[in-house]
Order: sequence, then structure tokens, then C-alpha cells
Amino acid sequence: MCARFLSSQFVGKFFIFLCFVVAASGAVFAQGAGYWHTSGNQIIGSGGHTVRIAGVNWYGFETTDQVVHGLWAEDYHTILNTIKSNGYNAIRLPYSNQMVESPMVPSNISYANGSGAINTDLKGLNALQVMDKVVTAAGAAGLRVILDNHRSEAGNSAEANGLWYTGAYPESAWINDWKTVVNRYSTFKDASGNPTVIAVDLRNEPHLIANGSHTGACWTGDTSTGGCPTSNGSQNWVAAAQRAGNAVLSVNSKLLIMVEGIDCYKGDCDWWGGNLEGVSSHPITLNVANRLVYSAHDYGPNLFQQSWFNSSTSFSSLSAVWNKFWGYISANHTAPVLVGEFGTGNNASDIQSATPGSQGQWFQSLINFVQNNASLNWTYWALNGEDSYALLDNNYDSTPQSSQKQSDLVSIQSALGGGGGGGGGGGTCSTTPAAPTGLTATAVSSSQINLSWTAVSPPSNCDIAYSVFCSRISGFTPSSSNRIASGLPTPSFANTGLLPATKYYYKVEAVDAVGSSPASNQASATTQSNSGGFACHVVYTNVNQWNSGFQAAITIQNTGTVGITSWTLKWIFPNNQQITGVWNGSYTQSGQAVSVKNLSYNGNIPAGGSYGGMGFTANYSGTNGVPTSFSVNGVVCK
Repeated sequence: MCARFLSSQFVGKFFIFLCFVVAASGAVFAQGAGYWHTSGNQIIGSGGHTVRIAGVNWYGFETTDQVVHGLWAEDYHTILNTIKSNGYNAIRLPYSNQMVESPMVPSNISYANGSGAINTDLKGLNALQVMDKVVTAAGAAGLRVILDNHRSEAGNSAEANGLWYTGAYPESAWINDWKTVVNRYSTFKDASGNPTVIAVDLRNEPHLIANGSHTGACWTGDTSTGGCPTSNGSQNWVAAAQRAGNAVLSVNSKLLIMVEGIDCYKGDCDWWGGNLEGVSSHPITLNVANRLVYSAHDYGPNLFQQSWFNSSTSFSSLSAVWNKFWGYISANHTAPVLVGEFGTGNNASDIQSATPGSQGQWFQSLINFVQNNASLNWTYWALNGEDSYALLDNNYDSTPQSSQKQSDLVSIQSALGGGGGGGGGGGTCSTTPAAPTGLTATAVSSSQINLSWTAVSPPSNCDIAYSVFCSRISGFTPSSSNRIASGLPTPSFANTGLLPATKYYYKVEAVDAVGSSPASNQASATTQSNSGGFACHVVYTNVNQWNSGFQAAITIQNTGTVGITSWTLKWIFPNNQQITGVWNGSYTQSGQAVSVKNLSYNGNIPAGGSYGGMGFTANYSGTNGVPTSFSVNGVVCK
């Protein structure tokens, strides 16, 4: 892992190896026997069961030690059993190209501890042979492995140049090393014959270098300074990922190919490896279908004080950030998403905090976000006891350092083995579920409607989840454009952030590995009204529009009898529109729902007056429709 910016000042603050919806959770996902594949936003085992990767990063092979850390204190079999016994089902295992091409005999391994002999079968082995042993033992422990090309030369951070190659290890070496590694580990299977290595993460944290020269990795479609045309082969991460992914698939066509984001796209920046905005217009295309998984990294303010960490930070605002950069890919059923790195310290305030913009608030919000989006996969950074975000202690004891952090991670785990949602069994899911029935909608406030329906019995050998669809039009047809939630494990949902005194219509579908059920009955509810002497009218104007973006201006008119000293304007986009910048206002966006607040100098709008200085730029795909309803301070504008 590494932050978006990696100055020497920043690194000194951290250990060197660190380089809109509310719903219930509790889904259980079954083991996928054999190799896995993708379907929509889910990972599916060969038996048809849904799989959720809930793992940990165990680093060291990519470092100058060329071996996973902790073997100075404990036997590697014991550490793997600790991972399994704490509920994790997979390991993201970083390595370097140098380790593959020039493996040394690691020295940072102990062969005895207070309990007796350890790691005796590793004596005299080189790094690649030690990795063979670790992968074999992982499979025996019931764990799956994601191989992660973390960097080129052995080292203790992400690749500083932001690229997938260096002078010593050009792209040709990167691809050839991948083919070598895949060929080597495709034969590693557990006692039941299931492959241990099920996925490859092509490169850790591609990113741009913020030095004015626009060097580093870019994503096709970036029209900012320097740009990222497909012909820019030295920087275009999309083209490189496709070349490497297809090379891997030429050796083993059954592996999952994980592609991380970059950091900055069209001037909009996230964490290194965390920005997948470009997928909406320039997705990765592989030669083998149903093998692609996108991966994003996300961290809290202790790593870097991103602009979204401030005194106004909330779960809703953080969810808007995650949905903007990578969550939308899963929500739109484009492909599965793996949150490949996220982590926090073991102090209580780093794990739980009510302070806006704090590390603890970020961590709890991300846990809740993953709970609410059951199709998301994840691997925690890191297992390593010496890490700032360690799960274990430096002795690699079997009990995690923080019981609270471990409890939070357990809440988003999914066991490998056994059926979920009542499906179970070892057969193949071959039938779509029946339509949900008994859908009801109840308005509980001016901004929230609660839904419930009768649970669907899963077909034989199937696991099910639910998708929720919403429209302002009665008799609507469910589609990806009006889906507001997916992967829900239980028959209930709370739709928040709604406009007051507004009628909403809902339908629900049940989903399994085969497909979606017919839609449920339609239910509707009208949110409660707000009262007061304020009334409003909003004028929304598309000022300019181009291929995938537009500029809009908004005027708020106070048509009531009282003035206001502050305002919060809300609306819902009718299509796939995503704001990229606002002037004279502070905004959050969650899905299609937008909220804009005044700044310190423009909150006053007297009775009969207006304010027309607010506007924004945004991206869109498909139709760029105009919102049909607005509210100001909870009052629906006429």
C-alpha cells in the first residue's frame, strides 16, 4: 500500500511497509469448488454458489527480505491456521519481479521458538521455493491465494514511478514473469483437487506522479493535462492490464484477473490504485469472458488527509466518495469489486469514533458500507504484526491485537463452505428464484421509506440475495438505471436521503447464480411533509454539454414569506450522472441523490429573493436528463 502522495515527509510518519443505502447484513456465501468465475457483480464457484473473498494481506515476499514476515517468530503452518481460525478465507500474497527472477535464500527465518522447532522444512530453500511451501500449506488449511505483483525490484513500498515496469524490469519482463508464476502455481491444489491460487492482481497501486510532468500510470479517456490516449503505451494502464491479463489467461484461462485503479482521472484524485472512474467509459476487456474483477484501495486520514475528511464528514458523504470512485461498478452489476487494501490501527479511537473526519469514523463507515453491499469482496491490510495497521502482534500470536477490530472484520466475513441463504449442498444451482411477494413500503420521515417483503425460498443448491429498484413513475420496469441496492441478504431495506412530500415506487427481485427472478409486486409510499413559511422554486439550466460531460447552473428562488440564512438544496438525477465539481456550494452525492449546501458567504436568500451563483460540472453516460424535483431545507420546491 501507499498513499496518493508519497513525499519523504509523509513516509517518515508511517511504518515503511505501509507504503446510499442502509440495510441489514449477515449473508453467508458458499465455497466455490474448483476455479471461480464472475457473473455481474458476483464471484461464482464452479458449483454455482456465490463466493465472497474475505481475506488478509500477508506481505514480505516483495520486500528485500524476499519472504513473508513473521517467520522469525512463528511457524508458517501455524500462521496460516491462525488466518483460517479467525474466519478469513483468502490471502493476498505480494511478490516482486526480482524475487521471481533472482530468488535469494531468505535469512529472516527462525527455526525454533519457545514452543520448539519451527519452519524446519524451509532450511536452504530460496524465496520462490519458500513461496511454494506457503501456497501449498495455504491450500491445505482451506485458504485461497491471490498473487499480487506488488513491485519490480524488491523493496518496501509500492513502485515509486507509479508504473508496472522499471528500467531493470521492462513490461516484457513483467508479462513473462506473470506467465512463469501462473504456470508454476496452476498445479497447486488442495486435498479435494481445488486450485489454491484463484486470482492474480496484475499490479499494485498504479498511479500518476504529481510533479508537473504527468508521468506514471493513466487511464484511457483522461483528457486532463498530458491526457491518456490509447497510443500512449508507456503510461496507459488499461492497455497494459489487457496485455498482461490476456497473457495470464493464455496460460490458465480459468484464473480471475484483478485490475486495480489508478489515483487521478481527469484531475479527480483518490488513493493510489483507488480511482476506477474511467471504467464507466473505458472498461477493461479480456479475451476470456467472466474473469475480470476490479480492485480498489482505500484508507483513512491517518495515512493522508484527503479533502473528504473534514468536520462535515458523514457515512453518507464517505459512501458518495466510494460510490464515485469504485462502488458504482458493483452497484451497476458491471463486475465484481475487491477492496484489496484497507486498514486501521489498534487504538480504540482508530477503530471507532463519532468525530467527523476521524480515522475511527472512516473505518466504521467502510465496515458498514461493505455490510450494506454484500457483493463487495475485500482483503484487509495487513496480517503483519510489525505493521501500523497490524491484525496480529509482533509475535504473530493467534489472537488478534484488537478484539474490537477483529469483531468488525468478522461482521463482513463469509465462510468458505456450506450454503448460504438456505441453499447449501454440493450440487449446482440451475434455477432462478421465484419473485418476492408481499412488498410493503412505509414512510417513516420526510426523507426515509422502509421496505419489507416475504423471504424467498432458495432453489436447490442456490444462494439468493435481493435487489431493490425505485422510480417516481408508477408501473416502471426494473433496470440497472433505477437499481438502488443489490446483494441484500435479508428481506428488508431502508431507503434514505429522499425528498419530502414525494411519492416513490418500489419493486424487488431475488437473485442467484443463474439470474434474477421476475419483479415483485409494486409498492409505494409518500415521504412525510415539512411545514413552515418558506417556499421555493428552482431553475435548472444545462449551460453546456459535450460527449460525456456537461455544465449546469442552478437558481434558487425564495417564493415564501420568510427569508432563510442557510440552504441545503437536494435533487435526484434521473440518469447516470456524476458531479465532478461544484462552485459556490459544498456537495455530496450518493448514487443519483445530490445534496448541495451553501458556503459561509451565500446562505442568505430573503423572501422574494433568489440566488443564482451556484453551478456544477458533471459526467454522464447515456441520457443526460433534467431532474424533475428539488427541495430546499426539506421543502419541496414548486
